[in-house]
Amino acid sequence: MDIRSSTATQGYLLGRSAASPAPDTGTSSVGSVAKSFEDTLRNGEETARASMFGQADPHALVQALAQTELAVETAVAVRDKVVEAYQEILRMPV
Repeated sequence: MDIRSSTATQGYLLGRSAASPAPDTGTSSVGSVAKSFEDTLRNGEETARASMFGQADPHALVQALAQTELAVETAVAVRDKVVEAYQEILRMPV
């Protein structure tokens, strides 16, 4: 796999969009965030698969795995905050 600056920039933008909404949009739909998360995971899996067959260089593999790790950690943090908010709502007196 040939690593170019445009590929690196695209990977960075995918990782960034999975971690936080784009600053210019203000709000983003859950569907677009989920799609971005899915794309990041798929890119990591494809790069890992290509690396196993010797078709990707180690730098691209490390970059894809770092992006995937960031996306998963962000999803877990969001999930934890949602569960915490739900539990706080359950504790409120009715």
